[in-house]
Amino acid sequence: MKQKDFKLFLITATISLSIVFETQAQFRIDAQYRPRFEYRDGYRKLATSSSIPSVIISQRTRLSFSYQSEKLKLKFTPQDVRVWGDEQLASSTGVYGDNASLDLFEAYAEIKIGNFGWISVGRQQLVYDHQRLLSARNWNQNGLAYDAVVFKLSVSQWNIHAGSSWNSLEATLSDNLYLPTRIKSLNFIWLNRKFNNKLNFSFLHIASGVTETDSTNILHFRQTTGIYADYKSNNLKLRGNAYYQYGKNKSGTNISAFLIDTDIAYKIDKLTPGLGLSYLSGNKNPEGTTDNLFDVLYGARHRYFGHMDYFRDIAKHTKEGGLVDFYAYLEYKFSKTLSLTNIGHYFQLAQTNVLTPNNKNLGYENELMLKYKFKDWGSIKSGYVFYLPTESFKTIQGIPNGKFSQFFYLELTIKSTLFKQKSI
Repeated sequence: MKQKDFKLFLITATISLSIVFETQAQFRIDAQYRPRFEYRDGYRKLATSSSIPSVIISQRTRLSFSYQSEKLKLKFTPQDVRVWGDEQLASSTGVYGDNASLDLFEAYAEIKIGNFGWISVGRQQLVYDHQRLLSARNWNQNGLAYDAVVFKLSVSQWNIHAGSSWNSLEATLSDNLYLPTRIKSLNFIWLNRKFNNKLNFSFLHIASGVTETDSTNILHFRQTTGIYADYKSNNLKLRGNAYYQYGKNKSGTNISAFLIDTDIAYKIDKLTPGLGLSYLSGNKNPEGTTDNLFDVLYGARHRYFGHMDYFRDIAKHTKEGGLVDFYAYLEYKFSKTLSLTNIGHYFQLAQTNVLTPNNKNLGYENELMLKYKFKDWGSIKSGYVFYLPTESFKTIQGIPNGKFSQFFYLELTIKSTLFKQKSI
């Protein structure tokens, strides 16, 4: 850890602790530690006949300082993410340190607005609905937080959030240049209401602006509008998303794309079977006058597109063909603390085009996961995943002669409250 990072940590801790002694509000310190062992033999890229499996161990360490009073909330979360053995400063006799892996995952303030809402300012998580478009990306050890301003209101049983962000690479005196591969301006409005404790309904609109190039100020906005709903009644669970995209892509081409996602599950004693379908539209003509490829923006990838993570970038990893996922799962709960889940995905292209093979079928992925919560503060999760590719998928990945692709992980998660001030 560099000296400046250690100073950042001390400053954060000092500010947070000083609040405790100067106010009568609520203060707490929470810790999270998450190491993960991974055996990668075809993870992210199909295994070749000559590839050698990779074994790595990574870890996430977070320490959250949070404060809450009647009109103010503060949260600061320093985070360290590293791979075991990645130290830069080392010799044959010891390890002495490395380049900075400590950063600030969260740093925001929420201020009360009258009697009906809050305004949140700073680096914060934006997690909405089932995380199709705005997510925590929790599989990634770094996670995902956003620099944004969010108004949070509650009006007539409706929760209303309106957020906006404006991103820059540095503090410049002129121009607003930014990388076209990243969102320059993210703006959204979210309306949510729960009906009778069974139906949860949301409306979401996002305007995401990207620059045309990294040397021009031209900004094009992609508009995404849609709804989310989930319904729970006794043992039945239903969930669905439907979003439509329009506006302009980064090249200024008109957009007309959509996402449809449905899921149904029914609990039978300790067993819960389920079925689902996800459809992301793609381009039949990549050079056409309309872009039909749906962009999932900051949505979850690992959760939806298979744990082998072959479809992290839909445009690149499907050659702009879009993606269709037919899946089925079985979850068996041995107890409140132990469960076993198996999920099978069958992937297809939504569209074929001049960049893709003619056959839409991409292959089958199977995920077997075991979860055990041994204490309120600790859990273990393990998974074994394999993928059976079609010739079309081998062609897309450029792996004509591959071998069996598989992936195994074992993850320990510890979450504990280290300190909590009692109410006064």
